[in-house]
Amino acid sequence: MVKYNTKDWFTFIFHIHKADTLRQLSGMLLSMSIYTGIVAFIVLEVLQIPKDSPFKSINTMHTLLGFALSMLLVFRTNTAYDRWWEARKIWGSLVNNSRGLAFKLSAMLKEEKHRAFFRRMIPNYAFVLKNHLRKQYIAEELEFFSQFQPDQFDKDIHLPNQVALAIVQEVNVLYENGVIKGEQYLLLNTELQVFADACGACERIRNTPIPFSYSGFLKKFIFFYTMTLPFGYVLSLSYWIIPVCVFVFYVLASLEIIAEEIEDPFGLDANDLPTDQIAKGIRTAIREIL
Repeated sequence: MVKYNTKDWFTFIFHIHKADTLRQLSGMLLSMSIYTGIVAFIVLEVLQIPKDSPFKSINTMHTLLGFALSMLLVFRTNTAYDRWWEARKIWGSLVNNSRGLAFKLSAMLKEEKHRAFFRRMIPNYAFVLKNHLRKQYIAEELEFFSQFQPDQFDKDIHLPNQVALAIVQEVNVLYENGVIKGEQYLLLNTELQVFADACGACERIRNTPIPFSYSGFLKKFIFFYTMTLPFGYVLSLSYWIIPVCVFVFYVLASLEIIAEEIEDPFGLDANDLPTDQIAKGIRTAIREIL
């Protein structure tokens, strides 16, 4: 995730970072300028259509369609941002729940061997979940110890479930051995349930993309709108239609690209959630508490 100063206007305007859509659309913008220039040359120089021609009234269609397109893009970006913000709230609840569970365990458990298990396994869940959402497994990020070894993992089975199961089994063993009392066991169960809820909510966001028909229609709408834009305004703007069309295409296409990027917020894109930092923060907090 990009870290920035919201008050630094100069950086926003003149700095082009790797997530900037201008970098991604540079080839298409060049193609758009060439296409618009060809259309302008044909209409103005080859066909020599007069400026008072009825052909000029075609821009009325673009005015009407532009309003419809803007409404679609607003809905598109709002929907994508809702997914991003919901994912951030889920990871925020995971942070709070991990701390809350650690606080309770710290008060209940006195022996170091019991505390050490949860000091390692609670952060392990955050790291496993982060990588699970990216469809990868990084063993180096996990803390292994005598009760938790790499050979206990089956990479073909849901990894967050395996870590959560190990935590639940340890709590159950402590209850059966009398280390944790009955009412304490019930209290911990409510905290442990949040782990499964967070994982399920994140998987719902990741595995449910925007409907294909809607996304496909919007891309086609943007394409045909910008491709016909030179015909509507070339008589009014002459060759100034080239930068105007390029700018309009840049704005519309950028909104769609931004929406595509943030609707799946668990990856490694510049605008995705900083799940690496969040997981490290959980590990630091749990070490301090336990």
